[in-house]
Amino acid sequence: MNTCRAFACAGAGFLTASLSAIALAENCSGHFNNVGQTVSTIEVAKGHVLTSFIFHSITNSENSINNASGECSGYALTTPDGKTRMAGVCARKAKDGSSFSDIWVLEPGAERGTWNMSGGTGGFAGKNWSGWWQVVFEDGNRTLGKWGGNCN
Repeated sequence: MNTCRAFACAGAGFLTASLSAIALAENCSGHFNNVGQTVSTIEVAKGHVLTSFIFHSITNSENSINNASGECSGYALTTPDGKTRMAGVCARKAKDGSSFSDIWVLEPGAERGTWNMSGGTGGFAGKNWSGWWQVVFEDGNRTLGKWGGNCN
């Protein structure tokens, strides 16, 4: 597994149960930009690799209040069968000072990850947003992607 690719895919974050249900209920979308801060990789045994990472993250949207910046942390776990699973959490703050956090995952072989809001203040308080995210460009330390979901 390419450690930089593992970091680059991470990012936009968030966890949900069904991509098809999300697509039907989608009412918000936008883009994300991530820049790597730290990456640490250990090979526990041949082919069994754990990579942890922290990165700066910015989200933007023209149809929701999800315009914020902050940091994310996560991991990529490659098992001896060659499958890699990624998961993590992000915490971001908007211009008005309100904040939110989200949990995200990318299952082995998936092109899209999923996300779920896990808490918020101000305009983000009490929200149960969820959706998908997808990397559209990465160069090892920087990632650009798109996201969508249900932001009711």
